[in-house]
Amino acid sequence: MAKQCAICGKGKISGNKVSHSVRRTRRSWSPNVKKVKALIDGSPKRITVCTRCLRSGKVERAI
Repeated sequence: MAKQCAICGKGKISGNKVSHSVRRTRRSWSPNVKKVKALIDGSPKRITVCTRCLRSGKVERAI
């Protein structure tokens, strides 16, 4: 599955995991993206879209 939203471009970000003893190791956060069939220029195409864009109505789903 693709790791980036086709609408807003949201992708993987990285940062530090901090333990209880405040030791830091690198980790990453992936966006919640789904493969959906959406109407792009009037024709249905399969794209990867984050759930925030799906919920806000930025994508018109093809049935």
